[in-house]
Order: sequence, then structure tokens, then C-alpha cells
Amino acid sequence: MITLYGWGPMFGCPSPSPFVMKTDIQLQMLGVDFNRAIADLEAVPKHKAPYVYDGDQLIQDSNFIRAHFEKKLGKSLTDGLTDEKQAASWAFERMAEGHLTSCVLSERWMIDANFDKGPRQFFMDVPADMRDQVCAEIRAGIKAANERIGFARHSRAEQLQLADWDIQAIARQLDKKDYLFGDWASAADASVAAVLISCETDFFDTPLIDLVRQHDNLMAYIDRIKSVFFAKNDWPVPELVLA
Repeated sequence: MITLYGWGPMFGCPSPSPFVMKTDIQLQMLGVDFNRAIADLEAVPKHKAPYVYDGDQLIQDSNFIRAHFEKKLGKSLTDGLTDEKQAASWAFERMAEGHLTSCVLSERWMIDANFDKGPRQFFMDVPADMRDQVCAEIRAGIKAANERIGFARHSRAEQLQLADWDIQAIARQLDKKDYLFGDWASAADASVAAVLISCETDFFDTPLIDLVRQHDNLMAYIDRIKSVFFAKNDWPVPELVLA
């Protein structure tokens, strides 16, 4: 029994986490038969999702999950790519999960209206008299973490400029192809598409939406990924509709 732990549809996305989406896509690409369940971050040592149980074995982090199943199955999500393209594939993954993911996090958690509409809903089980304090502490921790890596030291305009440069690079790489490195989906597509979906959702009020939507090829790419990998909701809960 293999189970992916994370979260299902929320914020107009197949998951509120691009990393959960990434692993969901990669497991499907590898042909793994798996179930999905809601994550309990207090139940695992790294306190983050996605994580997978393969029988009794716990694997944490999207990169290590992919590596575990590639080794187990004897195949790679970069099979068929040249060495040069495999290197570029890893670079695009790291780019998407760098500034671009930091910008998504900042837009959702640091902009008050976006936070109140979205992430605040994660804390509705916290007693009402403590909720604001807990939210403030979590947001402060996220800001501090982004400051440590340097991203939050930039102005919002500068953060969005960094995101735009990343998005432009993805659009140039994709060009007129169906997927980043050819006619079939490979490792980087899972990561990059998941982050683009997170940027483009109109659930939040953010300039990231237009930065993606100005590229017709990226919009077709997002639609393609969603139709192939997220045609239906296989999570054990329906999409969470937030007021």
C-alpha cells in the first residue's frame, strides 16, 4: 500500500501546495498505484508535506520521494533525455522552486487580503481568542525565513520582477513544444507546471496571474497538465470552497 499525504483541491488549484502537486504528477508519470490522504504535519519528523508511506517506509520531501520510486522501479523521469537536457531539467526544477515559489508564498501569506481569504483558513481550528496571535507568529516565521534566504529583503516590485524573469525563461524553454523538453512529460514538467498553476490561480489578487497569462503557450501548457494529471479529484475530500 502506497499513500501520498498532502492536501487536495483548494484556492482554485489541485492542491494548495505546489510540492504536493509535483509529487502527485511524478507518481502518476512513474505509473505508481497509490492512494491519497490528508497530511498530519505533526506526525512526521520534517513537519512538512508531501510525504509518502510505501508500506511501513516513510519518505519525506518531493525530491526524495521521486528518487525512492525511480530506484524501486528501475526507471527515471528523465529517461530519453540527453545529458545536457537532464542537467537543464534539474536547473528548471530548482528555478521554479526558488524565487518563483518564494514569490507565491509571499503573495499569499504577506499580503493581508490574500492571507485573510486563503491561508488564514488553515487556522480555523485554533481557539478564536488565540487565532490572531497564532497567525501573526506563523506569518512572522515565514517572513523571517524568506529574509534569511534574502528574498524578503527585496521590495514587492523586485520580488515580482524576479518572478517575471523566471516565467519568461520557462515560456522561452517551452516555446511551441507540448512539454519542456519534448513531446512527453518528464521530471521538470511536474515541478514547473505545479508552480505555474500556483501562480496563475485567480483565487488570490496578485500580479503573478498576468505574468503567466501574458504567455499563451504557458496557458495551453497549464491546461494540458491539468487535463492529463488532474482531470478528476482523487483526494478523500471535495474541493474546499472558502468564503
